[in-house]
Amino acid sequence: MEKQLKIPKHIAFIMDGNGRWAAERNLSRSDGHKQGAEALKTVVKACSEAGIQAVSVYAFSCENWSRPQSEIKFLFSLITQFAKKELKKYADSGYRVMFSGDISQLPKSTQNAIKKVADLSKDNTGIMVNIALNYGSRQEITRAVNKILQSGLKEVDEQMIEDCLYTATLPPLDLIVRSSGEKRLSNFMLWQCAYSELIFIDKYWPDFDGDVINEILTEYSSRDRRFGGVK
Repeated sequence: MEKQLKIPKHIAFIMDGNGRWAAERNLSRSDGHKQGAEALKTVVKACSEAGIQAVSVYAFSCENWSRPQSEIKFLFSLITQFAKKELKKYADSGYRVMFSGDISQLPKSTQNAIKKVADLSKDNTGIMVNIALNYGSRQEITRAVNKILQSGLKEVDEQMIEDCLYTATLPPLDLIVRSSGEKRLSNFMLWQCAYSELIFIDKYWPDFDGDVINEILTEYSSRDRRFGGVK
């Protein structure tokens, strides 16, 4: 009998390698980002079917502003259209769509599109899809601490910080997956990943599909999570 897989409640993806995927095929970086958006649709569907409760994805970091302006403009155009079309479908399908990061610096059209889909889906009970935009984990932690201090408190504890993170309503993070062979977290969910499993995959993000998700869940199921204790 096939061994039953352990299913993480919350899995996060660092979506890396769109540009390199495109370059190897003599395509533009924009083509790589388009294919990356298609891969995201496939991955979220596979995660939902597997019974995962929440998926977080690193879509645009605070450091990504250093990229060429033409690429940034295209990315936000793509994100805006994705929110209007695909994320609207998520909301209609019962998924809850939310966003982490400082969205106030994003183009107004993008802000309006993501706020609309977040509000539309806020009471849904299906898989939670958390998209990190203009996000950095150090900035998130600093924001949380300042939020607590502004309330008049002079000391903070871990639970207070947890409650002020963007991910406060999500299950604890069980697993972070990074594509493209890079082995670093790049300022992504540093607080949340304290006891997460880490998986680094050589495939570029546009090549992620249901089979890759099955491979990830098989690897995760082989891990012995002790959380600092002894079994």
